[in-house]
This record gives sequence, C-alpha cells and structure tokens, in this order.
Amino acid sequence: MIYLKLPFEQEQRLVFYLALEEWAAEKFAPEGTFFIWQVAPTVIVGRNQDIQAEVDLKYCKQNNIAVFRRKSGGGCVYSDRGCLMLSFVQQGSDVAQIFHNTLNSLAEALQKLGIEAELSGRNDLCLGTKKFSGNAYSFKPAHAANANFPERKHDVGIVHGTLLYDLDFSAMSSAITPSRAKLESKGVKSVQSRVINLKTVLDEKNISLNMLKSHLISYFCGPDLPCYELNAEDIEQLRKLEREYLEEDFLWGKHIAKANDDL
Repeated sequence: MIYLKLPFEQEQRLVFYLALEEWAAEKFAPEGTFFIWQVAPTVIVGRNQDIQAEVDLKYCKQNNIAVFRRKSGGGCVYSDRGCLMLSFVQQGSDVAQIFHNTLNSLAEALQKLGIEAELSGRNDLCLGTKKFSGNAYSFKPAHAANANFPERKHDVGIVHGTLLYDLDFSAMSSAITPSRAKLESKGVKSVQSRVINLKTVLDEKNISLNMLKSHLISYFCGPDLPCYELNAEDIEQLRKLEREYLEEDFLWGKHIAKANDDL
C-alpha cells in the first residue's frame, strides 16, 4: 500500500481526512493507500444516526468539541489527540471480505508488538473484554457518478477506525449519549466501562506513540515505504471535497429524512 504523507505539521479538522479518503479512492485505488491522522476533540456520527439522540450538543459546544457526520455507517465516535485514526483505501467489491481482512491485519500488526489484540464482533478490536478500536466501512462502486468524480473506474472499499492510545474517557462519556437500553442490552453500565487505552500496555513495553505509528506504517506499506506527499493542487481539490461534509442538510441528517420520504 502507498503511504499518504501530509505536507504540513498542523492538524486539520476531521472532514479534511474524510475528504482525503475519497480523493485517495480515485487516485490510488489499484495500489491501495494507508494513512494515520489525529484531530482535536471531535465527535463523528454515522451516516444514518440522529445527532441529537447520540450527542450532548450543549456539552460539546461548551468544551469546544467539533461535531461532524461521516458517510460510512456504524456508531457514534469520540476522538481527540490521544486517539489514532487509521484509514485504509483498497480496490475491491467484496465488502465483507475487505473489512474482515483489514481488521485481521490490524490485529496481527499489534500482536507483533506483544499486544493481545482480538477481533470482536464485526467492527471492534479488544484486549480481553475491553474495546480499543472501532471501525467502519464505506463502499464506492465503479462508475458511480457524482459531481466530484463523474466516472469512478474501480470498486473501492474504505475502512477507517480508531486506535485508542490515551483518549480522554471522561470527555468521551460526556460528549456521547447512547441510550440506556442500548447499554443494558450489552450488559454494561457506561461507555467508559467498555473501553481501554493502549498507552499503559505500550509503556510497559517501552513503545512510544511515534514507535507505534512507525510500526503500523511499515507493516501496511512495507519496509521500502512507497510514499506520496500531497501537493498544493491536491490540497485545493481536498478543500472542495470538504464542503459536502459541512453542508447543513448532511450534517443534521436531513438527507435521512428525505430518503425516508421516498420509501
């Protein structure tokens, strides 16, 4: 896979990286791409979720936590600078197989560091009974026309997920408000009781955050590290792609209501 390198050190808002995934799906689909990113405190909801039911918007506003919507499904996620976000863009049409293979590979990469990572259910990686990685999948079919990419040449799968390193669990629990019924159905009392950070485990093995990043990049892209660094023209196109995620109808889920009206 090709490693995508950003030409700037400062962090970008989350929607820039979502736009980067879409852009990479067009530019590098046959080769496949991988990149790691981090963001300031942000909540991201799944494509078909109700923001007001899943997010404490008042808390987020008071604590400068951004809120965005992604195009993939899955549940609500909180991320901050203590969380690594991983993006895999690969050519293929077998959604289930690509997703399963990617999560298995991620588990194997962590196992090589002595982390006893196990795949749990469809979307998660766990240490024992506690989750440290949640993942979602977005499928881009070939020849699916849209304003940005009028003719898609390949079926592409985008797998993106979290890797909890030193996440602020208190902020996460306050920002995300899943229903009590959902938690009780899983036999747990809170979101925080179900998750674990990897920092303590890695500290015991003298593995720093930068070492973890380097290991993952080398594992997925190979020792020769084929790399592409974004240029000014690329970034200009990415800024345009960001706008779709910022549209009020998309952010607040009005696209969901419109879809329901068509049923």
